[in-house]
Amino acid sequence: MTAAADLVVGFDLDMTLIDSRPGVAATFAELNRVLGTAIPGDELAERLGPTLEMEMAAFFAPPEIPAVCDRYREIYATVGVAGCSRLPGAEAALEAVTALGGRTLVVTAKFEPNAHRCLAAVDLRVDHVVGWRHGPQKGETLVEHGALAYVGDTPPDIEAARVADAIAVAVASGPWTAAELGAHGADVVLGSLLEFPAWLAAALDA
Repeated sequence: MTAAADLVVGFDLDMTLIDSRPGVAATFAELNRVLGTAIPGDELAERLGPTLEMEMAAFFAPPEIPAVCDRYREIYATVGVAGCSRLPGAEAALEAVTALGGRTLVVTAKFEPNAHRCLAAVDLRVDHVVGWRHGPQKGETLVEHGALAYVGDTPPDIEAARVADAIAVAVASGPWTAAELGAHGADVVLGSLLEFPAWLAAALDA
């Protein structure tokens, strides 16, 4: 399918490589304490995928959103990062790419410095990280890096792969079921990243 030397695989971050839900919920709890608000952080943590600005638009007037998001990201750098953990198969999936001489790329809607902090906290190593990307913007980044495939857990991740003419590999580790991801047009649906190394090896042999 592609030469190993040209292999680039993109990965989403939240609920693809890491479970960031406890950290997100804790960050919203602290933000509520600081601001005196009642944002349902536990609920928002269960539907990770939209940008923070998109979520905050339901609770704040447009002029307030940038400052609130900045405060959230400041809190997340300590409270949120501490609540991250690896998802099953994350390390093996990344190692499967590097073992073939390929490069790993994380493309995420998360604030890029916090994405780096999360990866470091769970001891996952990737070649490139690009943050503050969502939907079609992710696709543009995949094009720039020449990604063969993009691995994610939501329909917008599938759409990003489509923009880049990359293989849309969906993993049912987030809020969407395998059936839902398949119905949204994923080329491949995995139950978890534990299945990724075998899929990659078979795909490159095809």
